[in-house]
Amino acid sequence: MDVGRAETGTGTGAGGEPGEETAARTETAEAIDAEEAADTAQVSQPSRERPRRTPGRLRPVARVWRNPRLRWPKRIALVLALVLIVPLLAAGIALRVNYAGDPGPGTHTRNRDAFWLGHAWVDGRKRDADVKALAERLRSTGIRDLYVHAGPLEHDGTLPKSDYPRARWFISAVREELPGVRVQAWLGDELASEGPTGLRLERPATRAAVVRSTRQILDAGFAGAHFDLEPLHSENRDYLSLLDDLRRVTRAAGAQLSVAAHQIDPLPAANSIRGALSGHPKWWSQSYFGQVARRVDQIAVMSYDTAMPLESLYGGYVAQQTSLALEVTPKSTDLLMGLPFYYEDNMAHHGSAETARAAVRGARLGLSRTDRTREHFGVALYVDFAARESDWAAYQAGWMS
Repeated sequence: MDVGRAETGTGTGAGGEPGEETAARTETAEAIDAEEAADTAQVSQPSRERPRRTPGRLRPVARVWRNPRLRWPKRIALVLALVLIVPLLAAGIALRVNYAGDPGPGTHTRNRDAFWLGHAWVDGRKRDADVKALAERLRSTGIRDLYVHAGPLEHDGTLPKSDYPRARWFISAVREELPGVRVQAWLGDELASEGPTGLRLERPATRAAVVRSTRQILDAGFAGAHFDLEPLHSENRDYLSLLDDLRRVTRAAGAQLSVAAHQIDPLPAANSIRGALSGHPKWWSQSYFGQVARRVDQIAVMSYDTAMPLESLYGGYVAQQTSLALEVTPKSTDLLMGLPFYYEDNMAHHGSAETARAAVRGARLGLSRTDRTREHFGVALYVDFAARESDWAAYQAGWMS
């Protein structure tokens, strides 16, 4: 017997077979070798498992967000987001609902519609053939008034006669081709309400000059004066004073006084918030709209350039504007809702949304819900030099049928 091997238990027993202790040690060594080989293989192969995040350790953004010091700023940010987003979402839903349903029976033309015409009709660019073509287009419509651009006014309120050298010719030609259709002078100017230059209504001398210019165009044969002064802020008392003076002149002459009006504030205080943020108040209050409407024969809402992104939202918006305007416009005043007869694609006007079709349907829906039998109601088409066949088709199908 090998004494050394016997003491360590590594010798062989009787018959030459390994002993039990020796076999166990051999199996253990083999298992250890197998584990080491497996570990080596794992190290040599790239791991396909996503590394586990150690509990308690946060990503940088999460750590910042959970910082106790930011508790109140986070709450304020959340409140501000809700204040801005929730009203917009609610308004969008309301406008979409406004566009739902069908217009009521009888909500079609009352033959009191109007059409804005460009300056080319009175400055010498148009000829007899153009008037005949215009007449052919309008005979099958409900248009009774033409607002032809005869200005703009000078910033001091005066109007050079050289601005409309062919006015008498055009008025005479329309009278011959379209008996019963009135030609009004469309007079406008930029107001100095948001900048250093423009017409200043707060000056009595300027308002007096505008009145003299109105007498001047009535003497030239126009059947009325149509004013478009922008940007005109809500509650402007000088504008109301001017309208009072103009009304006395037009009534004495048996002529029409009409205005292009801003849209009505669709939400409480929306105009104040917009004005504070942008410096450009967009809407009139409903009460101010009513004050203007009581001073004129016709009021045409510029119900376009709304920034609405979808046709359904735009149509619902026009329906809402129609109802708001009907509520405060005297029944003796012609209320006209503007139709966009042009295509633009910018932040203020999405051409795919602001369509004549949606505007007509919106006006009919508002009329149906608010005052379906109102006689002094119509639409105003803006503008002749940009009108497309699809605009005319929408007007004929939606409003004349």
